Amino acid sequence: MNTIPTIEKDSLEQIKNFQEQKLAELLSYISQNSPFYKRLFAGQNIDISKVKTLEDLQHLPVTTKEDLQQYNDDFVCVPQHKIIDYASTSGTLGDPVTFGLTDSDLDRLAYNEAISFACAGIAEGDVVQLMTTIDRKFMAGLAYFLGLRKLQVGVIRVGAGIPELQWDSILKYKPSYLITVPSFLLKLIEYAEAHGIDYNNSSIKGAICIGESLRNQDFSMNTLSKKITEKWNIQLFSTYASTEMSTAFTECEHGIGGHHHPELIIIEVLDEENNPVKNGEIGELTFTTLGIEAMPLLRFKTGDIVQLHNEPCACGRNTVRVGPVVGRKKQMIKYKGTTLYPPAMNDVLSDFDNIENHIIEISTNDLGTDEILIKIAAKNQTPEFLQEIKDHFRAKLRVTPKIEFAPKEILNPLVFNPMSRKPIRFFDYRKTTV
Repeated sequence: MNTIPTIEKDSLEQIKNFQEQKLAELLSYISQNSPFYKRLFAGQNIDISKVKTLEDLQHLPVTTKEDLQQYNDDFVCVPQHKIIDYASTSGTLGDPVTFGLTDSDLDRLAYNEAISFACAGIAEGDVVQLMTTIDRKFMAGLAYFLGLRKLQVGVIRVGAGIPELQWDSILKYKPSYLITVPSFLLKLIEYAEAHGIDYNNSSIKGAICIGESLRNQDFSMNTLSKKITEKWNIQLFSTYASTEMSTAFTECEHGIGGHHHPELIIIEVLDEENNPVKNGEIGELTFTTLGIEAMPLLRFKTGDIVQLHNEPCACGRNTVRVGPVVGRKKQMIKYKGTTLYPPAMNDVLSDFDNIENHIIEISTNDLGTDEILIKIAAKNQTPEFLQEIKDHFRAKLRVTPKIEFAPKEILNPLVFNPMSRKPIRFFDYRKTTV
């Protein structure tokens, strides 16, 4: 297969024309087949024939996670017997949202991951160790497997956790890449050092990292990725995706944002009033899917705050790139006059080798404002170390949240929940979400 689709090297005008043609096809399809969008268009007297350009998208309503939760079945455009795979994602109101995929949708999912992995340099002949779960209705692990298979790459499905099992597999099968949560790479390094494994002479060349950020907003390495690469000489690639979009944005070797695949998705970045932000500003990533049969989505608001980058990339792709996620809109915290997102706090805590695990709890205090409590499992639980952490917060983020020690036996089951493929470190107990 062509690992860089022709359209990704086309001019911006050609890409736009292509997407506008695909948008017309999508609008026609959902107006005929989606109970939710049929009802929405009729209720708001929307004439889809007037939507000719990408700019015209602004005249259409957005779709929210609450819509998806409340009317889940009404988004399905095909009879049930056409659905081959059932995936689910956590919903904002508690119950998971189900996504059905047809045979065609699974082919699209495989194509998406194949061209995304190709961005990171994975090619036929490589062997990849898949260190994420492929069961429990998670779309990601299945998507990775299908994409690697399409690239004709060998896959070792080890699953998550257990450093000993991961190293046994690495030493036996000699994979060239890992697909993993990046913080787990530190556990692999720790295990290797304790058991005399020469990890810098292993077969591993790189890791495709999911679930946690690797970079600061200027694309410099953050604390977590520095800690990994200072010890292990491998290349780290960030990938960003969600079940709702069935599409990935993966970095190429230049590491300056996840490349957009224009055949698969239209993206916008919107402000609080659902208007496009100015070039270079941050806003909420909003997407319209292309080529999805079972559950296509129109102007779906992800809740992720990002910045788009459109300077040319040396890899030859002309597509826009999505920068590191600043934070989730619903996780924004107003604390003592400062706006904070959990990734920034995670990064501050990553500076301390003594910290073994942590969680961030947000609640509403008696004044009705946000309160932050960070619970830390540490090897060195002294008042001096606690003060050192607080001083570091003040230096980096200008504020100091409440911090207390907690046993790792309490924190580990919360962070590494078997029902989640990513570590969970943020717990929001606020009476009203922002």
